[in-house]
Amino acid sequence: MTALHVPVLPAETLLYLRPERGGLFVDCTVGLGGHTRALLEAGASRVIGFDRDVDALALARTTLAPWADRVELVHADYRDFERELDSRGVDRIDGALADLGVSSMQLDTVGRGFSFQRDDVLDMRMNTTTGPTAADLVASASERELADAIYEYGEERFSRRIARAIVDARSESPIETTARLATIVRRAVPHRGYQRIDPATRTFQALRIWVNRELEGLDRFVEALARRLAVGARLVAISFHSLEDRIVKHTLRALQQGGDLALKVLTKKPVTAGDDELQFNARARSAKLRAAERVA
Repeated sequence: MTALHVPVLPAETLLYLRPERGGLFVDCTVGLGGHTRALLEAGASRVIGFDRDVDALALARTTLAPWADRVELVHADYRDFERELDSRGVDRIDGALADLGVSSMQLDTVGRGFSFQRDDVLDMRMNTTTGPTAADLVASASERELADAIYEYGEERFSRRIARAIVDARSESPIETTARLATIVRRAVPHRGYQRIDPATRTFQALRIWVNRELEGLDRFVEALARRLAVGARLVAISFHSLEDRIVKHTLRALQQGGDLALKVLTKKPVTAGDDELQFNARARSAKLRAAERVA
């Protein structure tokens, strides 16, 4: 099995979801199928997997071919899962997983433009069949829109300097590659000794979140997912940056504390990867898992 097919926090995911009980599980972000495979191997009767990346789904079909009679893969945004379940006559589910954020495959595949580790087209779309690319947003957004997005989604304190540098650079020629954008950002950020991460990291994160609307409706999605659970069923959400994790945490806590949904949060603090996993899967370093159970 290659690193691309290793899901993050697999043991912890199975511990909380308890697929050995059988039943119907939903993998809202199936990716390359690693988590779905683990669920099926552990005893899940059936899994419906969603993903907006057609390339990932194609690879997942190969990974999950031995379980073809127990898995259905659907090209859809995870926020559309209710519509897809309704169209299949599914009212309640026995477990749900949402592994949020960009996948290793998307980061590593040439032509996707998620990483500045090599020169590539500035795309960043998880669903390559629709929507504006990162290059489109960089070309059309106002300086203020760029600054606001880089600050809000990247938590970048030099967002205004970076936005000004982008606007100045695009007036000379279009910004169409990851290398050019990374160079522009690095020059705009003041150098003050040792830097733990590349100065372009936060801006690239911000653009990726903006392009894919990653935070849009995330709270409503988590609530809707919880409401689909059968009594005794659980959900697991895995996030990779603080903005996602904060939304998941606050939404689950709010559902536990009030309203008509009897939900119990199972993780007081996010579950993170242990040293053993980090030795062979560096991507797990930033993963945070939260889980909850519908109790009535």
